[in-house]
Amino acid sequence: MDEFPAHPDDFTPEWWVAALGRVPDRWRWEPIGTGQVGDSVRFTLDFPGEAQPVTLAGKFAAADPTSRGTAIMLGLYAREVHFYRELAPNLPIRTPKTLLAEIAADGSRFCLLFEDLGPARGGNQIAGCSLADARAVVAQAAALHAPSWQNEAILGRDWLQPDPAAAARVKALYPQAQAIFRDRYRDALEPEFMALCEELAEITVATERAHTATSLVHGDFRLDNVLFDIRGGQEPIAVLDWQTLTVGNGLTDVGYFLGCGIGDALRRAHERELLELYCDEMTARGVPVTVDAIWDDYVLGALHGVSTAVFSSAFVVRTERGDANFLSMARGACALALEHRSLDLMKRG
Repeated sequence: MDEFPAHPDDFTPEWWVAALGRVPDRWRWEPIGTGQVGDSVRFTLDFPGEAQPVTLAGKFAAADPTSRGTAIMLGLYAREVHFYRELAPNLPIRTPKTLLAEIAADGSRFCLLFEDLGPARGGNQIAGCSLADARAVVAQAAALHAPSWQNEAILGRDWLQPDPAAAARVKALYPQAQAIFRDRYRDALEPEFMALCEELAEITVATERAHTATSLVHGDFRLDNVLFDIRGGQEPIAVLDWQTLTVGNGLTDVGYFLGCGIGDALRRAHERELLELYCDEMTARGVPVTVDAIWDDYVLGALHGVSTAVFSSAFVVRTERGDANFLSMARGACALALEHRSLDLMKRG
């Protein structure tokens, strides 16, 4: 359906009826979140005879043309809408309940209307997190990966399959992204980390890699995409931002999170503990794995954090927080990759 509210100002009484079955007396919205590929808002709705307003969250295509163009090129909006329509209701990972999920046929505009999970504590990529928070996120990773592990009914869906044309465009653009990243952060990022980024860029451009689908992969599994203590502490956690969902190896999410997400000091101190927790959660959900069995895939997963920091920094709107965010991601992912020799493992194939 192409006629839908593609901006917060586009909501009409008819669309409130479609979403809620009733019409508020009045409504207003304000921006929330720190996302750069989509724009999120909080709606406040006043209903007749109700003393307290109702709040909802909404998400729309980015107003910034650079960010929006990147999202359209990679099919990000369509993936998120399909996820909330088809998969989220049947997976044990906690995500916002969806009231409306619409997207244009060409994938350029969309509208998602959710329950409001606030008050909540937003994860902060730059500040890092506590061990308790890290444990909660790792447990949610298993709640995503285990139900989809070698599950063709989930993994075989057409809209989840990697797009060879989009992959080719990313590969063609990667040298440009690395050049922008180098120019922008050469004086801020440690030389040994920048050298790793340069080598990864060379490998990325020169290598064709086979795709293996083992489970769902969130693809951007980091603190900025997590809410803690949702609904005023009634529930512990929810995971947001499903635009990069794909099929692959779930350990990509784990390597990405422990590398990009929690800070190098916490990762070094508790890496084994967190990996053992992931294995325990997977095993409890019917997928028995051990740390030794997942180790190589975990170490390779850190490189996804490096490439995401490089590519995203070049092709979304630049902001001060964005710069700090991409540097934080690159530092943590590069530190893990250097410690565990991820590039050597990658080159061995």
